[in-house]
Amino acid sequence: MTKASVRRAVGRSLAVLGLAAALMVCWELYRWVWTSAGWTWPFAVNDTSMPHVWTIAKAFGQPAQVNQPPLITILLHKALFTAKEAVAGFALGAVIGFAIGVALVHSKPLERGFLPYIVASQTIPILAIAPMVVIWVNPRLPANLQGWGAVAVIAAYLTFFPVAINTLRGLRSADARALDLMRTYAASRWTVLWKLRVPASLPFVFSALRIAATASVVGAIIGELPSGLQSGLGGAIINFNQYYSIEPQELWATNIVAAALGILFFVVVVAAEKAVVHRAPEVTT
Repeated sequence: MTKASVRRAVGRSLAVLGLAAALMVCWELYRWVWTSAGWTWPFAVNDTSMPHVWTIAKAFGQPAQVNQPPLITILLHKALFTAKEAVAGFALGAVIGFAIGVALVHSKPLERGFLPYIVASQTIPILAIAPMVVIWVNPRLPANLQGWGAVAVIAAYLTFFPVAINTLRGLRSADARALDLMRTYAASRWTVLWKLRVPASLPFVFSALRIAATASVVGAIIGELPSGLQSGLGGAIINFNQYYSIEPQELWATNIVAAALGILFFVVVVAAEKAVVHRAPEVTT
């Protein structure tokens, strides 16, 4: 790693820490102004609706219940379980989305026939689909995949759409002159796909994967709710939500861990993009 790369990495880390510090200051400032003025719009500010930042931070080191490890230990174990579901769903959804994009770019009738239904599938609330997926998928899975496997399918449902749309757009971004040249040399569709279309589509695909990475975490957490799984962050959210009126900091701590997991997924995809994509695609009009 060069000195310039190290400086950029240090600069970005400091920027992230500075932004986090600024958000905490804004949180406490907002809390102080609203409580001092007695304002109640858009909501009443108190220790339940907006705990102090240090109260939430302190909760990480305290046990949620008697004779239990610190909350941070519990949440990290639950985050690992949710991460397993999200990774499986992300991989499954990315493969399905990419395959759909490849199929649609090679068939106009197929695109006109199926693309509206693909778009319409994302208008259905995931909370309405999740219980049905659990009931349909769980009995058909091996014993070691039951429960979390259905949750991974729900995560894949949120993942495939942006990948499919951006893959289709990216595959079409290949230089028209290069396409004509390869057709002149009687290149097969397979050759054109892997030698020209796929390299041109990578920036578009990775843009979709950045969105899908965080969506897979959201899908995994939502999928845990109807499945009854208590091993992930979804189960922790349901559990701590029941005690929010007396211990709100525990739910806020869980939300922070869930957000950090989504950010981690995003950062991993960005790092993979930097390793794979070296230049922007040639966009032609």
